[in-house]
Amino acid sequence: MKLALATILALSSFSPVLAGESQPGYATSRTCTRNEYREEYIPGTQDSPGYVKSWNETIEVPCGSKSSATVRQAVPQPVADTNDCSQGSLIGGLLGAGLGASGSRGNGRWWAIPAGGAAGAMIGCQIDGG
Repeated sequence: MKLALATILALSSFSPVLAGESQPGYATSRTCTRNEYREEYIPGTQDSPGYVKSWNETIEVPCGSKSSATVRQAVPQPVADTNDCSQGSLIGGLLGAGLGASGSRGNGRWWAIPAGGAAGAMIGCQIDGG
């Protein structure tokens, strides 16, 4: 009789109900907690000085599953180039064309003025920060 009772108890421990497992289709619940350190200042009087009271408090937090855990990182945004060299390009082009006109003679001005303007525009743009 004792052997039969021991066998029944041993075999019944494999049942999901006794083992604490849930059956498929039923909801499961899980409680996640975190310990937080807390402090509170207790003001004093002239006769009794104040002090700091501290304790650890267990608070309930949402549980994160391993499959849905996402890591959020700040993604640096590319900085837009706001350098506008239009003023430097215009001034440099005018100065370059003027230098090309003053430094050339005769038929050479046909190529010296545009070349001086283009070179001055590029140099002016670089100086202006572009």
